[in-house]
Amino acid sequence: MGDSVKASVDSARWFRRYGEFRQAPPRRRLVVLPHAGGSASFYHGWGAAFDEGTEVLVARYPGRHDRLTDPCVHSMDALADHVTGALLPCLDVPVTLFGHSMGASLAYEVTLRLQSEHSVRPAALHVSSRKAPHRLTPRRLDEQGDEALIAELRRLGGTDTELLDDPDLRELVLPALRADFTVVGTYGPRDAAPVDCPVHAYVGDADPSMSAHDMESWADVAPRGFQLQVLPGGHFYLVDEHEALVRAVTEQLSAIP
Repeated sequence: MGDSVKASVDSARWFRRYGEFRQAPPRRRLVVLPHAGGSASFYHGWGAAFDEGTEVLVARYPGRHDRLTDPCVHSMDALADHVTGALLPCLDVPVTLFGHSMGASLAYEVTLRLQSEHSVRPAALHVSSRKAPHRLTPRRLDEQGDEALIAELRRLGGTDTELLDDPDLRELVLPALRADFTVVGTYGPRDAAPVDCPVHAYVGDADPSMSAHDMESWADVAPRGFQLQVLPGGHFYLVDEHEALVRAVTEQLSAIP
């Protein structure tokens, strides 16, 4: 299989694409990287939330939904390498990255790889509900039992934990959950390597695990500009505050030619 064909296949496997059937080609792309335990379906409403010129790509992590049989990834570096490689065919227009929770760390690592290994500077990096890499204090929940993982998901909200009450469904989803918590628990703290684009940060004012002060640490890696927006809600404020968050991201996207 040729490199270009393989790259296309990898992109299709790793991203759910919204807007590919529009008549005009996209002028920009928004790449959305979900949280631990999350899936592309969680961000389905983002697909039609932006203008005609914006194509939305949502990462499809292995080990869940239509990638249920694909091997899970257990480290942030490996996950970032996969996502970066799958993104390469999509860099013909400006790219903006948005990551929530675990996805924020992943978006940061992908940004570093794009700029250092491929000489590509994203238009902006949007990070949500996650400390900057040099301020992280990882928790090894992946080394604990299943009930500890489920309890953490219930504490944070946002994931449909009712699925985990069904023993059969639990057997299907727990391997991916444990892999994601391994990614989170083994990542950081790391050096505050700067990104060559503006950074926009978001957090809920009632997040049980994150504060506005925590999010301000992203300014340390944002020499090209940093903004923080605090929205009502907890760790998954982006559910109830979907419209407000989309407006904030749209404001940055509209500045891209």
